Amino acid sequence: MKRSSTLASTKHSTATSVARDKLDDPTNFATSKSNTAQRRLTGLKDQLVKENTANMGDVEAVGDFGLIGLAVMGQNLILNAADHGFTVVAFNRTVAKVDRFLENEAKGKSIVGAHSIEEFVKKLKTPRRMMLLVMAGKPVDDFIETLLPFCEKGDIIIDGGNSHYPDTNRRTKYLKEKGIRFVGSGVSGGEEGARYGPSIMPGGNEEAWPYIKDVLQGISAKSDGEACCQWVGDDGAGHYVKMVHNGIEYGDMQLISEAYDIMKRGLGMSGKEMGDTFAEWNKGVLDSFLIEITRDIMYFNDDDGEPLLEKIMDAAGQKGTGKWTAINALDMGMPVTLIGEAVFARCLSSLKAERVRASKKLEGPKPNFTGNKKEVLDNLRDALYASKIISYAQGFMLMQAAAKEYSWKLQKPEIALMWRGGCIIRSVFLKDITKAFRSNPDLENLLFDDFFNKAIHEAQAGWRDIVSKGALWGIPTPAFSTALSFFDGYRTEDLPANLLQAQRDYFGAHTFRIKPKYANEKYPEGKDIHVNWTGRGGNVSASTYTA
Repeated sequence: MKRSSTLASTKHSTATSVARDKLDDPTNFATSKSNTAQRRLTGLKDQLVKENTANMGDVEAVGDFGLIGLAVMGQNLILNAADHGFTVVAFNRTVAKVDRFLENEAKGKSIVGAHSIEEFVKKLKTPRRMMLLVMAGKPVDDFIETLLPFCEKGDIIIDGGNSHYPDTNRRTKYLKEKGIRFVGSGVSGGEEGARYGPSIMPGGNEEAWPYIKDVLQGISAKSDGEACCQWVGDDGAGHYVKMVHNGIEYGDMQLISEAYDIMKRGLGMSGKEMGDTFAEWNKGVLDSFLIEITRDIMYFNDDDGEPLLEKIMDAAGQKGTGKWTAINALDMGMPVTLIGEAVFARCLSSLKAERVRASKKLEGPKPNFTGNKKEVLDNLRDALYASKIISYAQGFMLMQAAAKEYSWKLQKPEIALMWRGGCIIRSVFLKDITKAFRSNPDLENLLFDDFFNKAIHEAQAGWRDIVSKGALWGIPTPAFSTALSFFDGYRTEDLPANLLQAQRDYFGAHTFRIKPKYANEKYPEGKDIHVNWTGRGGNVSASTYTA
C-alpha cells in the first residue's frame, strides 16, 4: 500500500473515532427527546463503524516481519531486516515517530508504517511474525494484550527485550493456551550490532522456530559463516541465556577495570600508554570487543587535550540483569562468584560521597612501583585471561544447573557460537569454548578441557602475582581475587567445610555426613549423623537441609 493511502486511511480512522466518541457522549443529546432522532443517530453511528471496519479490511498484507518499538535498537533492527530483503512493518506507541522514521532513516527501503495496532497486524502476512522491542515488565504484557484481539491462531509474538526469564515462562504458557506462539529472545550487540548483525538467543514455543528462523538468522551476526542465532530451548531459556550473557559481561568489564586500575595507580601509566597496552592485548588471546573499545576510550581526549575518561564520575550504573544472574546463582547453589563480585563492585562504586569521606579517615598502603613494568604487564595480561576463563566456566556451570532444574535441553556449543559474534562479549576466546564443547558436548567443566586446562596453568604464576600486588598496593581486585579463590577452592579435595558442618551440628543439631574412608557402624556412610558434642545435649537432630 502506498504511503499516501495509509495517511488517508489514518485520517479517516481518526475522524471516524472522533465522530464515534461524540455519538457515545450522552451529554451531546441531553436535550433530545425524539425517539426518531435517536434512531437516526444510532444508525449513523453504526454506519461510521461499518465504514471504518471496511476501510481497515482493505489493508493489504505486505509485511514479512513486524516490529513494535522505534527506539535505537528497534530502528536499527528494522533497517537490518530490510537490508536482508524482508518487508518490515513498523509501529510505535507515539505514532508521530513512525512518520519521522519513514521520512528519514527508512526512506526508500522496504519498510511500511502502521498507525494503529490493528493496522500493524493487518499489514503482516500470516502466520504473522511480530517482535516487541519495548521496556521489560508491564509494557510487554500491555502490548501483548493489545495485539491479541487482532491475532489469529498460529501467529507469533517475539519479545526481544531484556525480560526476566520467569516472565517469559509465564507468557509462553499463557499464549500457548490462546493458540499464539510466543518467543522470548535475547538480543545483544548494542546499536551497531542491531544495525549490522546482533547475537540473537531465541527460546519459548519451539513450534515458532521454523517460521522465524530465516528472519532471525538472516539479521544475526555471522562467525566463520555460521549464524550467531540458534534455538536455545523451551519457555524462558532464551532470556535465561541472555541473562547469563549479561552477567558475564559485568564480569568482563570489572576485570578490565581492575587491570586499568593496576596500570594507572600501580604502575603510573598514562592514558596513551594504557591505550597502547590494550591495543597490543587485542592482537592475542584477549582479542575482543570490550578490549577494543577500552583501547579507544584510553586514546580519547577531551577538547582540552586531557583524557575524558579521568573526568567521568566513578559511580557505575546497572539495569539489573547482572544482579538477576547473581541471585539465580544463589538460588541454584552455584558458586558464580565472579559475576557476584562484579555486581557488588558496582554497588560499592555508587557510594561515591561515602567513599570520599572514608578516603580521609581510613589509611592503607600506597603503590610505589620501581621494578620491571613489562613483566608486571605480562602478568596482568595472564591474570585477565585466567580470570576470564573462570568467569565463563562459572557461567556454563550455572546454565548446566538451570537446564537440569528447568528441564531445558541447552546446547552448550550453540550458546558459545551465538556469543562469538555480534554481542558485547564477543571474542576470539569464544571460538575455543565452542571447539571445547563440540569436541565433548558432555564436558563437565570448561577447566577439564585440555586447551583451557593448559592455558590456566600457564597463566597461574602471573595471576597470583597480580592478586598479591593488588593486596600489597592497596588496590582492590575483587574480580581477579575471587576468580583465583574459586580456582584454588575448586582444585582442593578437602575444604574446611567439614568444620562448618561440625559447627552447625554443635549449635543447631543440623547433622553431618562422615567421609567414606572413616565410615563404620557408629558413623555409617551416607547417613545424616548428629553428635552430642558437650554431653549436655540430647540425641534429637534438627531437619537437614542444603542451601
